[in-house]
Amino acid sequence: MGGDAELSRHQQQQAATTPKDFVCPITSQVFDDPVTLETGQTYERRAIQEWLDRGNATCPITRQHLHGGSLPKTNYVLKRLIAGWREQSPPATPITPPTPATPAVPRTPATAKMESPAPAFKINSPSPDATGSQASAPSPTSVIVQATVESAVGELRAAVSCLCTSEELAESEKSVLRIERLWREAGAAEQAFFSALAKPAVINGFVEILFNSVSAQVLQVAVFLLAELASRDDGVVQTLTRVDTDVDCLVALFKKGLVEAVVLIFLLSPSVEQLVEMDMGEALVATIRRADEADALNMCVKPKSASVILLSQILSESGVGRESTPPVPRSSLVSERFVRSTALVLEAEQVEVRVAAMRILMRCIAEDGHCRSSIVEKLAVGAVLDAFHVVGDADKFEIVRFLSELLKLKKRSTAERVLRAIKEGSSFSMMHTLLVYLQSTTPEQSPVVAGLLLQLDLLVEPRKISMYREEAMDSLVQCLKNSDFPRSQLLAAETIMNLPGKFSSSGRPLARSALLKLARVKERYRQSQELSVVRGTDGAEDDAAGEEKAASEWERKTAYALVSHEFGLVLEALSECLESKNAELFAASLVCAAWLVHMLSFLPDTGVLGAARVCLLRQLVLVLRSAKHGSDRALAMVALRSFMNDREGMQDITTYIKDVLRTLRELKKSSGLAFEMLKLLSDGQESSIDMWNHKELNNADCSSNGEVTSIVYYKSYIFSGHSDGTLKVWEGSENILRLVQESQEHTKAITSLSILPSEEKLYSGSMDRTIRVWQFRDGLRCAEVYDTRDPVQNLAVASAMACFVPQGAGVKTLSWNGGTPKVLNPSKSVRSMALVHGKLFCGCNDGSIQEIDLASGTLGVIQPGNKRILGKSNPVYSLQVHDGLLYTGSTPLDGASVKIWNSSNYNLVGSIPSAAEVRSLVVSADLVYLGSRNGAVEIWSREKLIKIGALQAGGAGCRVQCMAVDADGDVLVVGTSDGKIQAWGLT
Repeated sequence: MGGDAELSRHQQQQAATTPKDFVCPITSQVFDDPVTLETGQTYERRAIQEWLDRGNATCPITRQHLHGGSLPKTNYVLKRLIAGWREQSPPATPITPPTPATPAVPRTPATAKMESPAPAFKINSPSPDATGSQASAPSPTSVIVQATVESAVGELRAAVSCLCTSEELAESEKSVLRIERLWREAGAAEQAFFSALAKPAVINGFVEILFNSVSAQVLQVAVFLLAELASRDDGVVQTLTRVDTDVDCLVALFKKGLVEAVVLIFLLSPSVEQLVEMDMGEALVATIRRADEADALNMCVKPKSASVILLSQILSESGVGRESTPPVPRSSLVSERFVRSTALVLEAEQVEVRVAAMRILMRCIAEDGHCRSSIVEKLAVGAVLDAFHVVGDADKFEIVRFLSELLKLKKRSTAERVLRAIKEGSSFSMMHTLLVYLQSTTPEQSPVVAGLLLQLDLLVEPRKISMYREEAMDSLVQCLKNSDFPRSQLLAAETIMNLPGKFSSSGRPLARSALLKLARVKERYRQSQELSVVRGTDGAEDDAAGEEKAASEWERKTAYALVSHEFGLVLEALSECLESKNAELFAASLVCAAWLVHMLSFLPDTGVLGAARVCLLRQLVLVLRSAKHGSDRALAMVALRSFMNDREGMQDITTYIKDVLRTLRELKKSSGLAFEMLKLLSDGQESSIDMWNHKELNNADCSSNGEVTSIVYYKSYIFSGHSDGTLKVWEGSENILRLVQESQEHTKAITSLSILPSEEKLYSGSMDRTIRVWQFRDGLRCAEVYDTRDPVQNLAVASAMACFVPQGAGVKTLSWNGGTPKVLNPSKSVRSMALVHGKLFCGCNDGSIQEIDLASGTLGVIQPGNKRILGKSNPVYSLQVHDGLLYTGSTPLDGASVKIWNSSNYNLVGSIPSAAEVRSLVVSADLVYLGSRNGAVEIWSREKLIKIGALQAGGAGCRVQCMAVDADGDVLVVGTSDGKIQAWGLT
């Protein structure tokens, strides 16, 4: 006990003479190697190092978190003060305390542990007030601090003076490095340092270094110091921006690879216009693309973060595809490495940086939608959602839009995984947060927010009552009905159009393409080539089946949620949008309506189908009848087909039967669904009289010009030739058979007219032994006249020649380039002919039919001639080729006046059992018209060869001389021997 008392007295005497600032608060001993931490507290190096090695990360006195990875350099100022104090106050003789005897203890694992070597000194965890009682010498801290500051400031002033006055670059560079060292060791002198460095003269000195130095280290340090100063004082920013060349120098250094310069550029806060002029796009992209490296300078803002913010500002100024020379090349933006690097920045600590990275990624998606998959792979949903709770309303909407864009993925399973991450990734209820936000959004923001909220709600099976779904649906319907905001209407329709979850690999919605595929349209729509939504990229059948099942289940859930809301209220809203004159809104609404009506066939019967017919049937029929685009008509057809699944729907459609049938006939050849609907509407009898009713549209009396000898229909005009040589042009569209022009350049009867569509020329053959060529682009005028030396009984033309039937036997050919006419088939008297793809088909007076190859001159016999029976012949009066079939009309033999041949192999493939003597025939897509010698026109089904009806042309005792139909097969024009022209239309 005596020894302890003596040691205590010795320590008290030493404490009474030792300044408290010279004593380590951990070891209670005078400093040997003092280090001052960032918290301002000083400790013995060995003591604080052992404190940190034991896993502590805070200052022992202040308990503040220590950020530095290593201890700072020795506090030499304090060490010099201690050395001076020791010289003036020699230490007392140390007294060694007695060591008490230690009793023997049995060795056990526990005692073995206790016997481990003790540390060289004892580590304490002192309280902030503990050090005050350890030393009571009258040497206040302020004396040491003041001495430290004065010493450091003096050294700084010398370095600054050298920087500003030295004409040697090497000395100035050394001064910059010295200033940086002093700045980092400033401690309590930091404010004094800042005041000394923030002066314009010093700032200009640093800028001179930037202009002249070639040392990477010096340039980095100079930029670091300027950034530190600019981040603390706007006056420094003003000094730097006062001279444009200073900023230009920073930009040039950044482009050359000094990435730290971008931090200073960011702190200067240039305008967006200035950023674009700086042309730093590619340098910013390169900085973002770089892998994260240790920041040796520990700058106030990370170069990558500054680059992200600046690039976001530049891209916000330049729209997608708006400029011929964009500030950032598209190839740089859509590179996978850049996209992935930017996606990683979404985890940045600063919210501003996260939002800027998100805006850049939105631009990447706009440039190339394939970027979505790369973003999703690196996406930190939690960081994005956390930012949503602290940013303003404008940025909130950008976050919602970003998340909505990420859901436009080809694989349904991946999209649902992202949805679950959104739903569960936030520390708050994201659905409730979106619900609250939805109630304060603008009309143009509501559809996007409502769409995301609805998808989150549909992750589970739709419930009967869901607050989130009801609010989302109310918002979508309200936007669709709000005609005061057309943009909001369009966004709502597009949101619904995206809900089926079918997207291409680039994120383009495929709902329209999927519906067109249902219409079985034969034209190759570009969209349909991307309908591989459910095909796994690896081709695995199990994955494909799983994707298909997930996609179908999602489509069913979304459709049910939409149509079950307020008994199909969304269908009523879509019906109103279909009346809009906005082409984009109409197109999106039509896809939505067609999809929902189609899906009603796969959903439980809730009575919504009847409401859908009430809302949409009239609109869909109108689209089917008069839409300009064939794809729009196909979409309407898909929806109407769904209405035909029940009896009530069929009855409602029959109200519009005429319009529907007319359009379905037009679409029959290009759409398998149209053919199917035609059969359903006619109860399986395509020959139903209701389907093929004809109504007389107009007629013209040309009896003063003699017989009507020939008629052709081309585009919106009808051309007729007459026996007195007159050629007339009639309107063939709305005011059908209104006379437009006539010409009497032929001196004798016009026997035939022929059109060459490729050259838009009309050819007329006449008994006056000429063939005239007519141009009708700017009115009808005769352009050329060819002398045939023979009366022209019949005429067929090609681009290089004409074939005509002369007064005698055979067929003559006439080259447009001149030369002597050649005679073909001289042993036959030809009555009718047709020229198709270099093949001339001839119908003769003896009933024979031949095919002549004009290129080789070879002749093929399709039907041999008949011998006269009781002096009567059986001529082939009319002949036409249609879809590879040859139709020939004559007097009825063997119960059929019309025979149908395969024009390739001459096989007889059918016949029309008409009793009429067919003087003229014309074939359309669905019907065959037969003109007889008694003025009657019979109508037959081309497919079933069944008689559908008959028309009466001309007056009593007249013959049907010629007929023509328009390109759609809707209008029939007939010319008779009594000079009458009549037009009938399908109703």
